Amino acid sequence: MRFLQQSPNYDLTYSDVFLVPGLSSVSSRMNVDLTTPDAIGTTIPVVVSNMTAIAGRRMAETVARRGGIVVLPQDIPLDVVETVVSFVKSRHTVYETPITMAGRDTVGEALSLVHKRSHGAIVVVDDDQLPIGIFTEHDATGFDRFTQISNVMSREVFTLPAGLDAQTMFERLSDARLNFAPVVASDGRLLGCVTRKGALRSTIYSPAVDKHGRLMIAVAVGINADPATRAKALAAMDVDVVVVDTAHGHQDRMLDVVGEVRRSITDVPVVAGNVVTASGTRDLINAGADIVKVGVGPGAMCTTRMMTGVGRPQFSAVLECADAARTLGKTVWADGGVRYPRDVALGLAAGAGNVMFGSLLAGTYESAADTLRDAQGRLYKESFGMASNRAVRNRTRSETAVDRARKELFEEGISTSRMYLDPQRPGVEDIIDQIVAGVRSSCTYTGARSITDFHERAVVGVQSASGYDEGRPIDTSW
Repeated sequence: MRFLQQSPNYDLTYSDVFLVPGLSSVSSRMNVDLTTPDAIGTTIPVVVSNMTAIAGRRMAETVARRGGIVVLPQDIPLDVVETVVSFVKSRHTVYETPITMAGRDTVGEALSLVHKRSHGAIVVVDDDQLPIGIFTEHDATGFDRFTQISNVMSREVFTLPAGLDAQTMFERLSDARLNFAPVVASDGRLLGCVTRKGALRSTIYSPAVDKHGRLMIAVAVGINADPATRAKALAAMDVDVVVVDTAHGHQDRMLDVVGEVRRSITDVPVVAGNVVTASGTRDLINAGADIVKVGVGPGAMCTTRMMTGVGRPQFSAVLECADAARTLGKTVWADGGVRYPRDVALGLAAGAGNVMFGSLLAGTYESAADTLRDAQGRLYKESFGMASNRAVRNRTRSETAVDRARKELFEEGISTSRMYLDPQRPGVEDIIDQIVAGVRSSCTYTGARSITDFHERAVVGVQSASGYDEGRPIDTSW
């Protein structure tokens, strides 16, 4: 990457910069390969942050199916982690996991589950797991919450046989003018479900899979307690990436932990962070990290910069740290600061091998938080920062009351934030579509066919606040 003019003598955020178009021989965005240069196995540059309100099994399954990876939070008990990892590893790489209920279950119970998946449908099955009906929120209109769903469901069930390719499934759903269908085995048992748009996406995206063809998942560990033992247990569960995570990654304790984790798991990639300097990057790599996580304070739920004054504008931090990692044959993840798809492209242009974010996905059906409604009937989810008072209470629940109270006095994050679901893009896949479309187009504008090529060819200019504002679309007349 190079600057259009001379590199400024001050640090830059994503909003401060723009990409300059150049001569390109890439005729279509579909000719761009977004396989990530960090070599962990992701086929799009999307890593979902280890935030409790966001990263769960639904998110992990869906994102991996489209080529990204989710990092589970560090404060989840190991037995729960094992359950989630086993669940994600057992999921189909094309079929979605359906929500299933029995006909004797009630409308109220169905309504509490129907928003757990973006397809908005529940497959009603009998005792032999044969589909006997489909329930959607619309079916509940006019019925009380104690009505059995067998009395309100649609009994006309259009199914797809297992084994069809994605294009054929899309065509059959299109011909039937349907958006959703269960997928069944030869004996009629339910195997999964597919939407018309999901089938279409499967013709475009390649899932992120391990050497056994199973969906990938990552898990974070902290630097306290016994992180090496926890990392070893995670490796035994076939976790694909272990992320050693703390707010201030450039400290002696962190370097010791990275070394311990590296020695305990030799065959699993180790990510460590967070830092914002070349020296921090080099020290973590020399301690044993394969990938360094870059970013202090740019997250939407983070108040670190306002509380402490500590941090660094994200674009400059990624640019410097990526360059330092590259000289040692390693890569970085740009962690935080993503508000729009353009920010993912700029993180990659600065040299990141993958881009990590969470709050952008908080208001989606797949995020781990429960779906709620406000007084106006709008759907939303509650999100919170991982250094907030709320997160600290969750993380320290096994400690004494005094120790917990002391730690709760010092918070650096928002404890509650309403993240509304966009009616036009309520699912994580909708946002992934935006990001991937944006990054692919960015590559074509610079003439790049891969992420590595994109970094090498990118030309970046510096803009004023007015320049940034000029690029914003206007959806009403002025």
